[in-house]
Amino acid sequence: MNILGLETSCDETSAAVVNERGEILSNLVLSQLEEHRAFGGVVPEIAARAHVEHLHRLIEAAMDDAGLGFEDLDGVSATCGPGLIGGVMVGMMAGKAIAASQHIPFVAVNHLEGHALTPRLTDGLAFPYLLLLVSGGHTQILVAEGVGRYRRWGTTLDDAAGECFDKAAKLMGLNYPGGPEVQKIASECKDGEAAIKRFGLPAPMKGRAELDFSFSGLKTAVRLAVEALPEGDLQRSDIADLAYVFQDTVADVMVDRCARALDKFKSEYKMASPALVVSGGVSANSAIRARLEALCFGQGVRFYAPPLKLCGDNAAMIAWAGYERLRAGYQDGLDFKARPRWPLDPDAAPRHGAGVKA
Repeated sequence: MNILGLETSCDETSAAVVNERGEILSNLVLSQLEEHRAFGGVVPEIAARAHVEHLHRLIEAAMDDAGLGFEDLDGVSATCGPGLIGGVMVGMMAGKAIAASQHIPFVAVNHLEGHALTPRLTDGLAFPYLLLLVSGGHTQILVAEGVGRYRRWGTTLDDAAGECFDKAAKLMGLNYPGGPEVQKIASECKDGEAAIKRFGLPAPMKGRAELDFSFSGLKTAVRLAVEALPEGDLQRSDIADLAYVFQDTVADVMVDRCARALDKFKSEYKMASPALVVSGGVSANSAIRARLEALCFGQGVRFYAPPLKLCGDNAAMIAWAGYERLRAGYQDGLDFKARPRWPLDPDAAPRHGAGVKA
């Protein structure tokens, strides 16, 4: 079975083909970083226009790389939410058109489920598992119980982790996107302990019994730290130290939240070998990955993180999610409507302040 996947939810245009054995036959991702860099963030109209301009070429190239014709496809899956609605509609309509022309199933994929199912594509991980989903738009702790079955245990009450990285980077005078820039300059910190003593940043929600996140206070603390630096041009050594402390603080929060979630997971599911998965764009951060891996090692828990090329938005995860959903008996009509908001756990209790990031 060969599934074509399309991803256009934000600022990456991507097309991929994956088969039922989890082999990625092609996975092309076109970044729009240069188009958005001058604005310090993604401009929805620019993103949508770029998807329109480039998606058809990526589809053709992905099919060529896979060595397949459209008649060899058994299904088409496309991200239909959540995301920037203009971009989502570009990929969704392209997927529907191909499915209709070839008389094959169309699968509407929740972008977040693409991230959630990535460890099943790369490692064949069995359900259930604990999932830390960390990206520019979402930061959640969920239990993945099955395809289309997720229990949300925690969510951010304000900024998502990736959003906080981008905003903190901007405050520190770093380029967009902020995550890779923070990690890069943080590696230049010469004395981590001294930096932590110098910049004592708060770790919001750390130690709290509930499993939610909050990053707006940390972002404000970064702003105050920058404002307290000597007047004039920011010195690279100062920013390296501050970036190190910021990254270390985010990792502290992640470890604290996940440690508590693992205790709850072990208590409720009583598995012989539980697993923690970290997925989403922020999972590419090496410091956060290392801290979470150390946590799992200390607790005798299996740790999974996607290969770096599959951490960010990509169509391979959408193609695989489409295959999983088809195998589970899900299929969508060509009248399926794009969704700017699409929670993985629609039955989760609302969180005050969480809003669309719930």
